[in-house]
Amino acid sequence: MNNKKNDEDLPLPQILNLDDDFSLIKRFIEGDESTFSILVQRHKEKVRNIIYLTLSNHDLVDDIAQEVFLTVYKNLGRFRFESQFTTWLYRITVNKCKDHLRKMRIRHIFSPLKDNDEEPGYEQSPDDADIKEIVHKAIEQLPDKLRIPLLLKDIEGLSYQEIAESVQCEIGTVKSRIFRAREGLKNLLKPYEQELL
Repeated sequence: MNNKKNDEDLPLPQILNLDDDFSLIKRFIEGDESTFSILVQRHKEKVRNIIYLTLSNHDLVDDIAQEVFLTVYKNLGRFRFESQFTTWLYRITVNKCKDHLRKMRIRHIFSPLKDNDEEPGYEQSPDDADIKEIVHKAIEQLPDKLRIPLLLKDIEGLSYQEIAESVQCEIGTVKSRIFRAREGLKNLLKPYEQELL
């Protein structure tokens, strides 16, 4: 009878809470590896969104998401249950994105300059540019340390505490960076004020 109840709990529940993740992790640690696929199904879209919003590249999303979940799989046995699973997962995701950005910068240093290395985001005329694309290009221009907290707060809806744990800095620093990111975004979007209204 107890097994039947556990089987009924396995399909993805409508309401996700921290106990659901914790019980799945405990079962995984006890040897039930099938619970890992439930964790992946439950959180993969959020992870994919963070990767896409951080890197702005559809082609990289699946590869980096796979790296994230591989890291989670290898380290899940050491999860301490001191914070939410999602906080730990998002920290791994952000770190994988930062690693990728770091590698891209190193490659860029050693690659020749392209002819079209103009300021990104301003080459299209506002009349035919998609508003979403204008905003996206402006967000891309923000430095990583401002862009990532902004995306986690305004797009993914994480709390300041979750963001602080994900990017490993103080809550005050997170609030300051988000404020600076919003101000920077406002300035970048100023030329498009009419189109955005």
